[in-house]
Amino acid sequence: MTDDTYTPPKVWTWEAPSGGHFASINRPVSGAVQDKVLPVGDHPFQLYSLATPNGVKVTVMFEELLAAGHAGAEYDAWLIKIGDGDQFGSGFVDINPNSKIPALLDRSGDAPVRVFESASILMHLAEKFGAFLAPTGPARTETLNWLFWQMGSAPYLGGGFGHFYAYAPQKWQYPIDRFAMETKRQLDVLDKQLAKHPFIAGEDYSIADIAIWPWYGQLVLGRLYNAAEFLDVASYAHVMAWAQKIDARPAVQRGRMVNRAFGEPHLQLHERHAASDFDTMTQDKITPKV
Repeated sequence: MTDDTYTPPKVWTWEAPSGGHFASINRPVSGAVQDKVLPVGDHPFQLYSLATPNGVKVTVMFEELLAAGHAGAEYDAWLIKIGDGDQFGSGFVDINPNSKIPALLDRSGDAPVRVFESASILMHLAEKFGAFLAPTGPARTETLNWLFWQMGSAPYLGGGFGHFYAYAPQKWQYPIDRFAMETKRQLDVLDKQLAKHPFIAGEDYSIADIAIWPWYGQLVLGRLYNAAEFLDVASYAHVMAWAQKIDARPAVQRGRMVNRAFGEPHLQLHERHAASDFDTMTQDKITPKV
């Protein structure tokens, strides 16, 4: 199907929401639209997020650090409801002027440090704790190759394929074909890499896996866009085996629950302030004890 009715104007202007699932939060300007102070807990790290793939990267990283014995990685995770526009509050914009989750405030030093963009947060934490990223040499470079591959590739998956296949108000063949082709090419890149290595960047689990799994791992596991059959994800056997292996890690299972406010109730932990919060989760009570 093609759209022959639209001729782009000489100068584009924003006249109305663009339609689709996220129309209410998309706008062509930046900055805060309301004064809103963010809550602050007791731990060195204050995370403001939602369990989208980009948010899951960071909560998995924190849970992996804690599982590895890094007690200094304790964190408070506060829910940011992007559908309600929480990301446009003044406190959030002070941490991330781009108004996107996740956003982190590191209070472990003499002065608070804001960290935004998920890859930056992963690198910040990896370097602070000396974990999941080699300090020097080829292993570090290879991990960063794949970390930044993910940052450059995921917009084609989420904003491209996911938008036009799952969220756009009309289903047009051209953009769906275009982004399905690119998504499958990316899966093929990963499949060939994982045919040679147990983890994305080589022999060791790293922030490359932590960054890529919430997007491509959950895609092949059938958790994104209801598109597993459409994309024939089962044909990427090495990606599937890797996705299942990462999915079985207890820290990953915990991380994907944090700041989740959608989906199955028993997988939702709206806020996380202590490891014991996971013990309070039941089908009927999905927020942590206070």
